[in-house]
Amino acid sequence: MHETRQDFSALQKLLDASRSKAGTHLREVFSDELALTAKEIADRLTGVRVLAVATVTAAGEPLVAPVDGIFYRGHVHFGSSPDSVRLRHLSARPSVSAAYVEGEQFAIVVHGRAVRVGLADPMHRGFRDCLVEVYEPRFGPGWIDRAAASATYFRIEPRRMFGSRLPG
Repeated sequence: MHETRQDFSALQKLLDASRSKAGTHLREVFSDELALTAKEIADRLTGVRVLAVATVTAAGEPLVAPVDGIFYRGHVHFGSSPDSVRLRHLSARPSVSAAYVEGEQFAIVVHGRAVRVGLADPMHRGFRDCLVEVYEPRFGPGWIDRAAASATYFRIEPRRMFGSRLPG
């Protein structure tokens, strides 16, 4: 877990504000008893998680696909190939929705704007180090150099975010 106290505070404010602005049905689904806290989300979303990311075509049609998702410093991150349709969509229309779902037991939904994260940028050194922690044990030394040359990474700047779990 890489989150700071400030990250937890900002994420909890977002979760609370999102629930307060939600409609009746959504407030029931993400009720006080079932809603996840910022800490619970960070505790659960370690390592790589399959993330369903929805982008919008030029015709306004939604497209969803699974990608590797990484939760870092209170934000959802994901990568995409430089020649992917997803990257073209996000370059033209950065609005995005994403979800982590584990059956009916656990769900996190985030709506926001996809912002590019440059792995060579010193400002994103922590995220780069997080990627190394997650992927190099699986893919070997030097993975980050190959990834930096063959993938574009994004951070979702959330407008709204919800987290829920079933009891038991």
